[in-house]
Amino acid sequence: MTRRRRRLTRGQKLAVATAIALALAGASGGAAKTVTEPSSVSGNVALGQQLAKPYGWGSGSEWSCLDNLWDRESGWSNTAENASDAYGIAQALGHGPTNQYPAGPANPPVSSARAQIRWGLGYIKSVYGDPCTAWGHEEADGWY
Repeated sequence: MTRRRRRLTRGQKLAVATAIALALAGASGGAAKTVTEPSSVSGNVALGQQLAKPYGWGSGSEWSCLDNLWDRESGWSNTAENASDAYGIAQALGHGPTNQYPAGPANPPVSSARAQIRWGLGYIKSVYGDPCTAWGHEEADGWY
């Protein structure tokens, strides 16, 4: 898949910073539970559904939109990369000056499915409000 390189506006940069803060704090604002990282795409999907629940996106149409979005973007693979320097489940622009995923010992790339999903959920919340709006943008423009 080929994606156009896009420059982030000031508002989008703020949204990315907010998404990182949400990812680091967790959707509930508290400490995250210690859970083993999934080792498969199906494990990533299950983790995504679990982490989407606090947002109200773990079932119904919002879950369907999120599942469709990340299935198209990465096939739910935490090691997916594309030619536009985006990688991971949520296909963050992670190399170079945008470096959207939170810093970690393996950044770039951050291979943690949990970190990628948490970041992606925060990004969707702060930029689009919900997965169905993000999916609509993806369908219309080929990226979100």
